[in-house]
Parts: sequence; C-alpha cells; structure tokens
Amino acid sequence: MKLVFATNNAHKLQEIRDILGSAFEIVSLSDIGCHADIPETGLTLEENARIKSNYVYDHYQLDCFADDTGLEVEALGGAPGVHSARFAEGTDHDSEANMTKLLKLLEGKENRRARFRTVISLIQREGDNPRCTREYEFEGIVNGRIATERHGTEGFGYDPIFIPDGYDKSFAELGEDIKNRISHRAKATAMLAAHLRDE
Repeated sequence: MKLVFATNNAHKLQEIRDILGSAFEIVSLSDIGCHADIPETGLTLEENARIKSNYVYDHYQLDCFADDTGLEVEALGGAPGVHSARFAEGTDHDSEANMTKLLKLLEGKENRRARFRTVISLIQREGDNPRCTREYEFEGIVNGRIATERHGTEGFGYDPIFIPDGYDKSFAELGEDIKNRISHRAKATAMLAAHLRDE
C-alpha cells in the first residue's frame, strides 16, 4: 500500500517507515514533487494535521496522512503545545534554542510533568471518484517528565530532555528501537497501521 506522508522531515519519515514496516510504501512530499511550505496556522494539533493532509490531497489526489506533535508541560499550562517547533522566539525548528528556553522556564520548578502528543490525519479516497474521501484521526500520547539538562544524542527535537514514564533515560538515550515502541508517534502510527490493515 502506497501512502504520502506529508513531511520532508527525514527523521520523522524514517521513524514512520520503521514503525510501519515493509507492508507500506511511505513517500514524502518531495517524492511526489511537493516543495510547498504548507502553512501550519491551526490553533490545535488536530487542525494543523488536517490542514496538511487536506492540502496534499487537494493538490495531488493521493491518499495521504499528516501529523502534528506537541510537547505539553504541566507547569507551563500545556505549553509549548502546538507551538513546540517554534517555541523559541524568532526560530523555526531550532531544537537547541527550544530546549534552552524550556529548561530556563522550568528552573526551580518541582513539577516537571509533561507529555508528548501526536495527532495523525489520514485522508483516503473512497471508490473511483477523487472527490469522494473519508478522513480519519488517530492520537498517541506518552507521559513523562522534563530532565534538568540534556542527555543523549539520538533522536531529534526535545528528545534529549524528555524522560518517558517507566524509564530513567531520555528518548535521546534510549535509542530508536525503544522509542519506536513506546513513543507518542509510535502509538498514533500503530492505530493508523491497524486501520490500514483492516481496510
């Protein structure tokens, strides 16, 4: 089964391919010739995922899915949330700047509880009519806490400072094999895969 994953993020693409396995052919935006910077103007993860999946289907009429992920920190009222990739002012996907800002905001705070949440929006054609589609939504959550400093070199984003429940190491220390079994994206993708296999 061939599906477009609405991303050009090499880390996320490989992670999804590893989780879904060989039963699915997952192609990126660049693989289908899409080089647009799809605006993520939604106020929620759900809205952003839908914006991206609908953009791809509207322009290419290919079955596709898109995700949006946020880190939600209790002591910060759920921030950075939908703004996780651009948390540090004036930046875009600058992981080091984002982590520096988050650690600074949590200095002296006892409550370091947090969770990663991924929402996947899938759009599939129904029958032969490209205008007849159905949209599905899948959510994955992993709870944990924010470390006081960076640990590990694997992964990407906030992985060096997020310690999932049940472990004493960060995502960046646990490695891809463990992360791809327990992460927010793994859980959402597992539901996506179960749906696709049922289809």
